[in-house]
Amino acid sequence: MKNNGKSLKVCIAYNATEASGLQQDMDFISEAAVMEEAKNVHDAVKNLGHQAEYLPVKFLLSDLEIFKQRKYDLIFNLCEGYQGRSSQEMCIAGVWELLGIPYTGNSPLTLGLAQNKVLTKRLMESKKIATPMYQVFSSPPKNCYLEFPVIAKPAQEDASLGITGDAVITNFLELTERVTQLLESYRQPILVEEFVDGREFNISLLGNSPARVLPLSEINFSRLEPGQNHIASYEAKWLPDHPMYQKTPPVCPAEVDEELRIRLQDVAIQIYHLLKGRDYGRVDLRVDAHEKIFILEFNPNPDISRDAGFANAARAAGMTYENLIDHIINQAMGRKINA
Repeated sequence: MKNNGKSLKVCIAYNATEASGLQQDMDFISEAAVMEEAKNVHDAVKNLGHQAEYLPVKFLLSDLEIFKQRKYDLIFNLCEGYQGRSSQEMCIAGVWELLGIPYTGNSPLTLGLAQNKVLTKRLMESKKIATPMYQVFSSPPKNCYLEFPVIAKPAQEDASLGITGDAVITNFLELTERVTQLLESYRQPILVEEFVDGREFNISLLGNSPARVLPLSEINFSRLEPGQNHIASYEAKWLPDHPMYQKTPPVCPAEVDEELRIRLQDVAIQIYHLLKGRDYGRVDLRVDAHEKIFILEFNPNPDISRDAGFANAARAAGMTYENLIDHIINQAMGRKINA
């Protein structure tokens, strides 16, 4: 529905992949997916009766001139970085903040906190929220005090970048080789965590004061071959023709007993508030054989493409895709009213 009966002029802002320099890289696949997300949101915004215009963010100074000319009521912020650098995601949201135009999704502070996985883990530890034991390497390992198996990943990326199907590491030699490879590829510290073998859940949260927990989603590992790692690798998330994608489908609503469901919801809300989440976000976590919950990460502004996990969780809650987009728009416009 329209915001208080008014048709809004909405800018669909997303990071332009042609400015990223990643076109020849497999990691480009996840970045390119934002174009499909932008199209889905654009169409939904129009279906809600608003005006919608695309803005692929390429070169910010010239893009700002466009903003001055077009006088948008709202920015639907789908930018996940700037010119291929995901670490700049918070900076783009900071620009929207400085412009004083309402924009959807999480604040620069939340985006920056969540991008820094190590800092996020330290915040969780300060609140006694369980997260896998970890160690951070800025150079090839000379020691490791963690218990194998472990899993290594870039400390400041998202979308499972750097996590392949063979990411679970069983000895120190493998760890040294893997960390060295990741350091060369991503040029940032590498986070190594003890691997929690168990069930993996994605918990989507929507709204503010209070946030609503949408039906839980679980990654189904039962189709994997014996000996295959039970992980949500890059291939499993972004390559539809890959066996890992086909053998690890999400199940939403997940089948969980009531006691575990309540515990999962409670800890997801704790994380959302701890990192000052707003509008929408997703908590990824693991549950071991003893049903102990371990938080993996918080994903602010997750993919909200029509067929993505967040939209599927919203549908499981009885919302249409247009309902979801309308809810996010209303949350953002409400901040302008209350400013």
